[in-house]
Amino acid sequence: MAGTTNESTAPTVKLQKALADAGLGSRRTIEKWIAAGRVRVDGELATLGDRVSSAQRVELDGKLVSRRVHSDPRMLLMNKAAGVEVTRKSVTDRRTVFAQLPSLKSGRWISIGRLDVGTTGLLLFTNNGELANKLMHPSTNLDREYAVRVRTLLDEEKLERLTRGVVLDGVTCRFSDIQYYDGRGSNHWYHVCLMEGRNREVRRLFESQGILVSRLKRVRFGPFIAPSFVPAGRVVEIHTDEVNAVCEMLGLTMRARSRGDTKPTSGNRSVLIPYPNLTLPRWYRD
Repeated sequence: MAGTTNESTAPTVKLQKALADAGLGSRRTIEKWIAAGRVRVDGELATLGDRVSSAQRVELDGKLVSRRVHSDPRMLLMNKAAGVEVTRKSVTDRRTVFAQLPSLKSGRWISIGRLDVGTTGLLLFTNNGELANKLMHPSTNLDREYAVRVRTLLDEEKLERLTRGVVLDGVTCRFSDIQYYDGRGSNHWYHVCLMEGRNREVRRLFESQGILVSRLKRVRFGPFIAPSFVPAGRVVEIHTDEVNAVCEMLGLTMRARSRGDTKPTSGNRSVLIPYPNLTLPRWYRD
């Protein structure tokens, strides 16, 4: 059976955690790889629930996996442009977000959730699978905020439906908050919040009320905001103080090592905003 070892006393961890700790992807992504038969342990096909020790050979798509744990978490923030895919290899020859990221000596960048090709705005990346898993897991209760442009004003009945819940493909989806932001003529902007970001959920919720979304931008993910000092299409590395503040908020013991980034991401402005259980860096300025 995959996941066993002759050294019964050797400490083991769940296979998806071992691969996430090595920076290969989030736990949920790796679970999909295991279910699809892409992972082998000591030459045998792995199954969900397998545990592995450091002495065992793990392969992904036939290639040996380096099991070195990435204890030094790093994070990137991108202001995603329209027309760019959140995938490692596009099947349509579009540009991909990963082509724009700096290279790593080992491991890989993991996207914290996804945005569809037409959606712009805040997109986060990390090299650490455990951090990625915490940020994306529903139990962490991090909300996502989007700016939405539509061609008409929503009446009270539609607003009430969108916050009460709409069944989409058998699942009840809803906005935890929806507020009118600005607009004139046929352009009206709303800001909406979701507790999870299912595939095209914002667009589909509006479409359920007969309303087409003409522009969609993610402006916040939990305490992270899309700052004005990061132009569309650009990527910045998040300061170690900010990464460590988020790790502490999430209850993680890992800490980012200083890379000589003694100054914040831009001036003394943070990419974080006040948020429950978050201690902002001492140089933070609103």
